[in-house]
Amino acid sequence: MAKTDSRGPTLGGPAGWISVLVPLGLFFWFAQFVPQVAAGDVLSWRWEWVPALGVSLGILLDGLSLTFALLITGIGALVTLYSTSYLGGHQHYARFVTYLLAFMTGMLGLVLSDNLLSLFVFWEVTTISSYLLIGFDADKGASRRNALQALLVTGTGGLAFLAGIILIAAATGTFDISAIEGSLADHPLYLPILLLVLAGAFTKSAQVPFHFWLPNAMAAPTPVSAYLHSATMVKGGVYLLARMNPALGGTDIWFWTLVIFGGVTAVFASILAIKQTDIKQVLAYTTLMALGTLVMFIGIGTHEAIKAAMTFLLVHSFYKAALFLMIGVVDHGTGTRDATVLRGLVRAMPFTAVAAALAALSMAGVPPLFGFIGKEFMYKAALDAQPAMLWVTVCTFAASALMFVAAGIVAWRPFTGKLADTPVTPHEGPMPMLLGPLLLAVLGLALGLFPDLAEGLVRPAAAAVAGEAVKVDLYLWGGVNAALILSLATFAAGFALYLGHIRLRAWLSGWKSRFDPGWDRLLDGVAAGARWQTRLIQTGQLRRYIFITFLTLAIVLAWSVWRAGLTPALDLGYDIRIKHWSVLIFITAGATIVAFTNSRMTAVAALGVVGVGVALIFIMFGAPDVAITQLLVEVLQVVLVAVAMLKLPHLNHEYVKTLRVWDLLLALVLGGLVTIILLAVMATPFDLRLTEFFESASVPVAYGRNIVNVILVDFRALDTFGEVAVVVIAALGAFALLRGTKGGTSS
Repeated sequence: MAKTDSRGPTLGGPAGWISVLVPLGLFFWFAQFVPQVAAGDVLSWRWEWVPALGVSLGILLDGLSLTFALLITGIGALVTLYSTSYLGGHQHYARFVTYLLAFMTGMLGLVLSDNLLSLFVFWEVTTISSYLLIGFDADKGASRRNALQALLVTGTGGLAFLAGIILIAAATGTFDISAIEGSLADHPLYLPILLLVLAGAFTKSAQVPFHFWLPNAMAAPTPVSAYLHSATMVKGGVYLLARMNPALGGTDIWFWTLVIFGGVTAVFASILAIKQTDIKQVLAYTTLMALGTLVMFIGIGTHEAIKAAMTFLLVHSFYKAALFLMIGVVDHGTGTRDATVLRGLVRAMPFTAVAAALAALSMAGVPPLFGFIGKEFMYKAALDAQPAMLWVTVCTFAASALMFVAAGIVAWRPFTGKLADTPVTPHEGPMPMLLGPLLLAVLGLALGLFPDLAEGLVRPAAAAVAGEAVKVDLYLWGGVNAALILSLATFAAGFALYLGHIRLRAWLSGWKSRFDPGWDRLLDGVAAGARWQTRLIQTGQLRRYIFITFLTLAIVLAWSVWRAGLTPALDLGYDIRIKHWSVLIFITAGATIVAFTNSRMTAVAALGVVGVGVALIFIMFGAPDVAITQLLVEVLQVVLVAVAMLKLPHLNHEYVKTLRVWDLLLALVLGGLVTIILLAVMATPFDLRLTEFFESASVPVAYGRNIVNVILVDFRALDTFGEVAVVVIAALGAFALLRGTKGGTSS
């Protein structure tokens, strides 16, 4: 854990106050739109970014994006205030603030973007900034390893999501989310679009089997865990599924994929939470439970399920951020997070105990906390989730009962009983660290007692997910019904499990997860494959590199010729004269000498003969300027290469003779293929559009009558400049190489 240095600046100095004031100002700016959005308005702003590609920076502010924006900025302000005390004295605190604000910017851009391409850009901003935040303690091997794991898993999913975006644009003709009309279920590209989008969402929101990176990300400092893993980054995938529900939802594959994977993630993670002794790890796995639950209810897609998901989204954000921050206070005040050590902290840390109790009661779904309302609505939706009613109800019940146990481990056991010995004498945390968890915990109580305060966010958010108006009436007491009976049964089961959770933990301790070790083995396999490939291809022999390159080119050309059914068209209607045959014989002779000579100098000279022959062809066909360029290049090449050859050792003639057969064969094949393609191209009707354009535009546009010069200097100015730069760089390199060998020894 990063410790506060008393010699550091007060509350992080300017960086600390900036980190608090920026999200706080944004929170109040977004809050002004709550009445409009609650009334059903959808606000949008748009700025063209890359018009040629149809990319715009469009802001879409509806119930879903506004809810996320308020969570990101509101919780962000509390987390940054917390970090001014928790990390304010750290020598790299300014860098931490930069990473955190970059992450906040990425999350806001992600949830507010109306354009899928700009959404993806911000998606990747969150991936990179979260990598930097998770690996903030870069001197620790675990931090570096876990940050890289998070980057690779979520980054790979991001690439799949990008492919899905391209297919969505191909199917709809637009990148704008608000312009996608109706469902894509009947489109031929629906299945690949769905799979690619789910790959991005499942990796970002850590659904099984991609769940293992999230608990490992707890190597990050506590403020990062509270922010990234409560209301922001890990909910990016949930946001994507919710946003795309009108276009991709409503099908059997959507329903069963999200319901099954979400349910498995919720129950599996809840079981693993009980196994942990580090209370921060307990919360990490309960985050997985919440993400799985949200995915499951979004997959159900009914109005009741969407209403339950949006309510639970708020519930989880409040209690989880409060509990993560509370754990940081406990770690700061005791020097440990071990659930088997922490006991009796209520007297030494009374404010922390209050925050822990309220937040944990909300996580356990106990009335009158807001978590109870969220659980009631989930049970109500589960009982109506046909045809998977039994599966959803069982998963919800099991996860909720285990959350009751996790709440006891995190917030009951550490604060009750006899005070235990801890590495640091227990003491209360400073006010900047207490304000966040206390405010969030009290907010959970207030929304439980007055749930109508949350309707202004839940109703428009549910409408955005459903694609139509959703009736939302939040209440604390709904009478005696099936949902209430299930809640009571949950409390009973959770209490019984908590009484035996130590024995349950001991029993689970023998079970080892294979996902995280499997990831390490996967990376080891990739590294081994890279080493094998390097040994096979990177031999250090230039000849082999050239041979493989041209062999690959020959294979591609042969496949293209075969697919296109090309045949050489020899009758081109040309008047082939003696001078043409003479140049052909001249070039062929030079090439033959190159193929059979045992002298490097002779080969270079013969290659120059081939170049001169090509220059003669340019002259015969009326291109003297190109011929002069060709001749100059050939002379320069022959001179430079000849000088370099003088420094090389003599050839091993027997070795070269063995290889020369293959080189000659490849050259003949490649030359034949290129000839076939050129003959086929020349046999096609000539397209004069470019010729006519340059003829008509040369004088009035570029003020030049030499069309070739105009093309090079004006119409292709940057291209020509690049070519000149390449030639100059090559000449400088050759000069340096030749100058460097002066007086040296040959190798």
